[in-house]
Amino acid sequence: MTSGPRLAPKRRIVPRQGSAAAGASPAESLDDGSVRIRTRKLTKRYGDLVAVDHLDLEIHSGEIFGLLGQNGAGKTTTILMLLGLTEPSDGEAWVVGLDPARHPLEVKRRVGYMPDSVGFYSDLTGRENLRYTARLNRIPDELAETTIDEVLDQVGLTERADDLTDTYSRGMLQRLGIADALVKDPDVLILDEPTTAIDPLGVTEVLLLLRRLVEERGLAVLLSSHLLNQVQSVCDRIGIFASGRLIGNGTIAQLAERFGDGAAHIEAGFEFENAADAERAPGLLRAIDGVEDVKSGPRPGDPWLVTVRPPSAGGAVRQAILSVAAAEGLRLVSMRPIVPSLEEIYRSAVARSTGETTGAVH
Repeated sequence: MTSGPRLAPKRRIVPRQGSAAAGASPAESLDDGSVRIRTRKLTKRYGDLVAVDHLDLEIHSGEIFGLLGQNGAGKTTTILMLLGLTEPSDGEAWVVGLDPARHPLEVKRRVGYMPDSVGFYSDLTGRENLRYTARLNRIPDELAETTIDEVLDQVGLTERADDLTDTYSRGMLQRLGIADALVKDPDVLILDEPTTAIDPLGVTEVLLLLRRLVEERGLAVLLSSHLLNQVQSVCDRIGIFASGRLIGNGTIAQLAERFGDGAAHIEAGFEFENAADAERAPGLLRAIDGVEDVKSGPRPGDPWLVTVRPPSAGGAVRQAILSVAAAEGLRLVSMRPIVPSLEEIYRSAVARSTGETTGAVH
């Protein structure tokens, strides 16, 4: 899969019926031009089961928002409500300024969607499947052909575009699914488990493609996944979903501060010229305001772990370490803040939410 050319500037190719919020009440209009998805107390019940519980969420243009949770957490149900494919039991949602329950067709024209299980007509080629999507969205034929060539190149399927899709691998079908979502030149891209069954190199290229789409077209991307490393690598903000509730929402740093151990951690590496320097260094570091503890690494020469409380003092402590090292003649060779992994954050968030220890996402 090639990385493809730089993406063309954002253009509007879908005919509009009036303004973006045509037929919408003033309450449905966006008060911030960057907001593409907004929900307020969005709820979905199936009998006694609450699949989505009072969801408050905002997703902006120019960002990738990751919806992270176990299978059955409520991610797909949320997406179905945003697309107008199922109606909420309570609460409200707006997508590109429209209520999807009242304006589902207009929302679908302006949102590119790739479900977790991609399906195409197997007796048609990849290009023919995209032409079918273009016709459904009333895209003029000449513009459709140009757009199809672009998106096929962007997802690395140009050479296989005229082969029947029943000859495609699962990974190729996933890439065709992204191309299909892009054909209508959407304002919002919603991807449900977009890297399923793709090899590691293909995963990296798909995630890089999503980043380019956001940066060069200003798309808002909602990426639903249970794969923590992929979410952490590409998403600007992350929402942690558990049992239908959004229990955490923010950047990795914000989530780490909320669900961490209440401390910041800094890794500092030194090269000591003599044993005396090695012995006095811990005391010098512990004397820095905000430093709670200093621990040596498991092996001689390993970096030390400096614990800082409160976490907000981490920046000042790093600066102080530099100053102390210079003033005391200590050779500081490395220093970096230690950010908890998304897996650690997720485990902590779900454990606090349920009051019990949880296993890893599966």
